[in-house]
Amino acid sequence: MTSNEAWLKFGLPAELKHRNEIQRLLGLEIEFERQGEGGEEMLRTLCLQLFSLGYPEDALLIWEAKQSSFDAGCGLDVQLLCGAGLTATKDYLSRASAPEASAVLKYLAVCEKAGDFDEWTPQATLDTWRSYYGF
Repeated sequence: MTSNEAWLKFGLPAELKHRNEIQRLLGLEIEFERQGEGGEEMLRTLCLQLFSLGYPEDALLIWEAKQSSFDAGCGLDVQLLCGAGLTATKDYLSRASAPEASAVLKYLAVCEKAGDFDEWTPQATLDTWRSYYGF
């Protein structure tokens, strides 16, 4: 699947009925990226679609995508970790048993202190990307 096909199939915002498929495809794309065969555009597309659904637990999969390569780490905005909002995401991560949850929390704290979330909302991010992609 290409990013254009993902946009056509899942949209932005994505529909809840597609969440499992988006997660599955993102997992595959993460593996491609780790092997040097992925593409940042597809990672961003799938991460944006998960972000748009607003589930705090998706922060861990989006984090995995962000950590899959140097380019992905630079190209996937930190805000994509917080589709449910910064507070809800931090609350979820503080209770999550996944070992990487504490790393994500620390990263969010650094980014928050740097001003990456000043006057930020999930809707503003969604609106920006919808405009960028012409939705």
